[in-house]
Amino acid sequence: MAGTTDATESIRKQLVAELNSADNTKAELEAKHGKVWTTSEMQEEFEALGFMAPFIIVSKRDTGERGSLMFTHSPRFYFSFKPE
Repeated sequence: MAGTTDATESIRKQLVAELNSADNTKAELEAKHGKVWTTSEMQEEFEALGFMAPFIIVSKRDTGERGSLMFTHSPRFYFSFKPE
C-alpha cells in the first residue's frame, strides 16, 4: 500500500533478526518460551488470520479465542501464544 507507515517495522525487524540468529531446536525454544508448534501442529490447533513477521494472528479452532504467536523462519516454529 502506497503511503502507509508501519511504526512497528524496525522493532519487528530486530526481533526477526534475534529469533533467526541461531538454529534453535524445538526443545531449545520450548525451554525459553513454553509450548512450541510445528507448522502442521499450529494449523491443527489454530486458524491463521494474518501475519507480520515475527508475529501471526490466530484463532484457536476449538474455542475461537484470538491471539498471537511468534515464529522463526527456518526451521519454522510457532511459540509464545498470547491471547488478545
